[in-house]
Amino acid sequence: MNQLSPLIKVLVVDDQPLIVEELCEFLESSGYRCVPCESSREAIECFNADPAIGLVLCDLHMPDMNGIELTQHLQKHAGKQRLFESILLTGRADKQDVIKALRIGIADYYQKPVDLNELLEGIQRQEEQLRERMKSVQLGHLNRKLQFLADSIDDLYQDMESVRQPPLTAGVDGVAEEDSHAMPAIFQQLSPRQLDVARLVGKGQTNYQIACDLGITENTVKLYVSQVLRLTHMNNRTQLALALSPNASAKQHRLTAH
Repeated sequence: MNQLSPLIKVLVVDDQPLIVEELCEFLESSGYRCVPCESSREAIECFNADPAIGLVLCDLHMPDMNGIELTQHLQKHAGKQRLFESILLTGRADKQDVIKALRIGIADYYQKPVDLNELLEGIQRQEEQLRERMKSVQLGHLNRKLQFLADSIDDLYQDMESVRQPPLTAGVDGVAEEDSHAMPAIFQQLSPRQLDVARLVGKGQTNYQIACDLGITENTVKLYVSQVLRLTHMNNRTQLALALSPNASAKQHRLTAH
């Protein structure tokens, strides 16, 4: 929406020009910017061309497309990326029409002749609710970005910790704790953290178990598993586990010796 304007634009739609003129004049005197339209087709064109329109005030009974059909068309065009609210005006209080309008998401409706002050209060309420919805959507986007950033920072931190750790040394009995020479050559290109994840996958651990063991998030584990599979040209975790099994390493050693 237009951030420079204190109020959201109102699309006013009615097939009677005098009503459009009266509504626009009243709303503009109250500080709103209005986009007047005398048909649903014209309203669709204006709505598509002007993303600042956030409120739609439309007549129910119009010759080319009624207010309910117009709102449904605008909803389809807007999708989930663009928020707006619709208010319906009707000269005939048909209960079924009102029920249908509320079911498709029209926010409110008013009986003609309209009490302009009551209508203004309703528009102000809808504008406030619309702004709250917009804030929620923006916060949702921000939270997703923050989560991605947190996972990336965690990923970087764990890689740094892996680099700082001293190389594995021989145990008390003179036997290496991890025999890096037993690893297939294709795994030698992996980073220490990628190798840690690969070994735990080879032991049959789930992403959750690996995340607990390494102190990272499951999302980060998923990223590491994807990286390992891509770098080692493996198709899935089962193939990865088989390649890391002791039998696979021994078989590779025998083939290399011959």
